[in-house]
Amino acid sequence: MSIKVNVGLRIRELRNQIGISQEALANKAEIDRTYVTDVENGRRNISIENLEKLVEALGVHFKDFFDAPNFNK
Repeated sequence: MSIKVNVGLRIRELRNQIGISQEALANKAEIDRTYVTDVENGRRNISIENLEKLVEALGVHFKDFFDAPNFNK
């Protein structure tokens, strides 16, 4: 699986865990909702700046974001 897909799946997983929509996450991160959709579906090459915005909006630390089974292969 590509890193884009892994990042997208992790964002979706964490977003679902806190029970918010893509639109709510996008608003919280101050990015466009369609961008979140594309990232979650592995269709976008996310920048470090936007990843930081999303990780902060999800309320996790970078270490915790990447501390997931799909990143530890």
